[in-house]
Amino acid sequence: MTSPQRRADDPNRVVDDHESGQPSDRTSGRSADPTDDLCNLISASPSPYHAADEVTRRLVQAGFDERSPGDDLPGDGPVVVRSEGLVVAWCRRGQPADAPLRVVGAHTDSPNLRVRPQPDRSVAGWRQLGVEVYGGALLNSWLDRDLCLSGRVALRAPHSGDGIAERTEASVGADDAGVGRSTRPERRPAVRLRHVRWDRPLLRVPQLAIHLDRDISSDGLQLNKQQHLTPVWGIGHSSPGEFRAWIADELGVDGDDVLSWDLMTHDLTPPARLGQADELLAAPRLDNLCSSWAGTTALIEAAGRDPADLELSIVPVLVLADHEEVGSTSGVGAASALIVRLLEGSIRAAGGDDRAIQRALATSVIASVDMAHATHPNYPDRHEPGHPITPGGGPALKVNSNQRYASDARTIAHARLAAERAGVALQTYSHRGDLPCGSTIGPTLAASLGVGVVDLGAPQLSMHSARELMAVADVEPLAKLLTAWFV
Repeated sequence: MTSPQRRADDPNRVVDDHESGQPSDRTSGRSADPTDDLCNLISASPSPYHAADEVTRRLVQAGFDERSPGDDLPGDGPVVVRSEGLVVAWCRRGQPADAPLRVVGAHTDSPNLRVRPQPDRSVAGWRQLGVEVYGGALLNSWLDRDLCLSGRVALRAPHSGDGIAERTEASVGADDAGVGRSTRPERRPAVRLRHVRWDRPLLRVPQLAIHLDRDISSDGLQLNKQQHLTPVWGIGHSSPGEFRAWIADELGVDGDDVLSWDLMTHDLTPPARLGQADELLAAPRLDNLCSSWAGTTALIEAAGRDPADLELSIVPVLVLADHEEVGSTSGVGAASALIVRLLEGSIRAAGGDDRAIQRALATSVIASVDMAHATHPNYPDRHEPGHPITPGGGPALKVNSNQRYASDARTIAHARLAAERAGVALQTYSHRGDLPCGSTIGPTLAASLGVGVVDLGAPQLSMHSARELMAVADVEPLAKLLTAWFV
């Protein structure tokens, strides 16, 4: 495992993944050890944009042809398309246009605290940064931690002409977050999207001292999202525009050139193995970068296989969507029409027509891979007693009669056959009936594509915490299962 990247010339300067020109240790290549490789991906992916970048980098390194959403798609070969925090990739090698799609779906986002558009605040001599809770975060887990910032900043492009924003091309500059190579004539953008990360302690959400909250022991911790999660990041009085000016200074641009941002907090502590025999993995964003890693690893493995090994001439597909934690309804979420257009476009590029698209989707199946709740040793009563989920027991099939998980008998059978081929044990998760059940991208993809879905994932504790926990023994089997799902 590697530590977060620091600039050698100035350890306090912002780390800009599109600025250095050299890959850090954490992104220089895949590790032979599955857990170390997962940790490298997590460390490289503090935001959905970085996660999409890292997955795309790995796929391109494995021979995938990187395209942009508006590009013409090749009819054959491995292809990856990235748009913001969304990645869609597939591998066609001679399969007929109407061949079934065998899809692995996961998501790139995780709960966190996101910086508001006007974040400058000060109270009683403390400078604060206004934030909004993203997703169903375990709020207490963000208290008293050294927090960093990551995400993207929209900058005014030089010589932008009429100011109409065009998509940012990779050729604009090495520090620009382009959406991949384009076969179209280069356009002059009005906006540059710059992916940034500050891997130094910047923020802290201080908890109220027990001397001022004597009821906490009896009533429990009560946190208000509006009032109690605002981090401290300095001393003195904040003036409007201070944060914008700070970004500009960090990036070496004029303040007027900082147009907007999508910035979020991440924990400074890197992933770590722990336990008596290093059998546990503690890390941020296991939900759902563990599944994103497993799907990416499986697709790379499938793309390297002989075409004759592809069962039933299926087409392996990877979909990593953003915004799952807030409902998937966005231009790059699982409900996006872009996913449908790309999958249909891949079929048309292979020579298929509307009828071929119908035939392909009618026989396709999706594995929606998200993390699963392991049975909590301190709260076993919060779990359905007939379906215990143990660490190291293998991935869990997730079933819910109300379709919060989209698994059914047919799709579960597909998953069990893949597990048999992989030699991987499976568990079955069912939610306690008197507690609200979470969901995944599975039902969303099932509805938008009209395709059968099985929901599954590796077990973990502390889901939606700033730092989550799983068994090391559950890392590799998930990737093996998804590889068998593809081939």
